[in-house]
Amino acid sequence: MGNSIENKINLFSEAVKDARPLRLHNRILHAISKPKPVPKQFLRDEQQALVDSLSDHYIPAYELETGEEMLYLKDGHSPDVLRKLRRGKWVVQANIDLHGLISDEARCYVASFISDCKKRGIRCIRIVHGKGLGSRNREPVLKQKLRGWLMQKDEVIAYAQAKPEDGGSGAVIVLLQA
Repeated sequence: MGNSIENKINLFSEAVKDARPLRLHNRILHAISKPKPVPKQFLRDEQQALVDSLSDHYIPAYELETGEEMLYLKDGHSPDVLRKLRRGKWVVQANIDLHGLISDEARCYVASFISDCKKRGIRCIRIVHGKGLGSRNREPVLKQKLRGWLMQKDEVIAYAQAKPEDGGSGAVIVLLQA
């Protein structure tokens, strides 16, 4: 057995005896680069900042709510924007459904969704919050919370209750900044 290893060493030595080392100053050697570290804490902090950006206890100084209908227009924007939104003049480009989510899950989902839409240049979205028929008191818990969350987002210009064919009182159409 030892003899075969010696033979292999001798064969190798014979095969490479005329080899010359590469001159490093004439060549660029590419080392295998280590993968960049994943900033896990930074990613966790970013996600928490999104969640923290929406409070359940936000009480706006000014809102356009009329009865049960959800309406909002950020200061400095023309009422025509809200009128067009209510009439369905904007094409809904993306939507999410909050059915079955608890409040904390919904808040996180809404924050992430709006952030993602903003990055992708999406202007008009629909958020289905439900009518509350499946909730404990058969009241729309997420509808009321969503109202406050949306008013806190700088990206939100306006929102209005969806037309009946788009979800009616169980959904809201939101217009985001360009």
